[in-house]
Amino acid sequence: MVDLSFALHGRTLPRDHRLLLARALAEELPALRDDPRVAVIPVRLVSGDADPALLSARSRLVVRVPRGRAAELQALAGRTLRVGDSVLTLGDAQPRELLPHATLYAHFVDAGDADEIGFIDAIDRQLAAMGVPCHPVCGREQRVQGPAQPLHGYSLMLHGLRARDSLRMLELGLGEHRLMGCGVFVPHKSAAAVGD
Repeated sequence: MVDLSFALHGRTLPRDHRLLLARALAEELPALRDDPRVAVIPVRLVSGDADPALLSARSRLVVRVPRGRAAELQALAGRTLRVGDSVLTLGDAQPRELLPHATLYAHFVDAGDADEIGFIDAIDRQLAAMGVPCHPVCGREQRVQGPAQPLHGYSLMLHGLRARDSLRMLELGLGEHRLMGCGVFVPHKSAAAVGD
């Protein structure tokens, strides 16, 4: 697996853009719908309450793909995506290798209808089934637009990962809706973001 980081040219993006962005990408490359390994890391937006949100000069679209599909995805450079009422043009993609970190963070992991205790119990079971010992820390409860109905979930930090387990979590993620950026982990240096 490799991350492809596309420069973004545009002004705004809806705050809740996960589903809209996944659909826009799948319109350009329909095969993305059928590959559960492909994941999108949520786009960083300027903080605040305005909707649509402004893109910062450093905003990037990062798509995590199997190495064998990288060239196919790099062909998106120069294409224009309509994401709700926003228009984005993708710049060149820079490949970035996945590197293990002891602490990983996911902005949103789908919890179904589970409360925080049920969510952590389910995460503990999934991690045990994968043979990944670590300390999960549940973050802020959230709702995002889903394919059929709103998705309910939490941010999640995994702390104390061994290098090989960290790489597995970066590659596999947790849960469904990876093209929407759900259950997709990124390296993190502190526990502070778990409430974000």
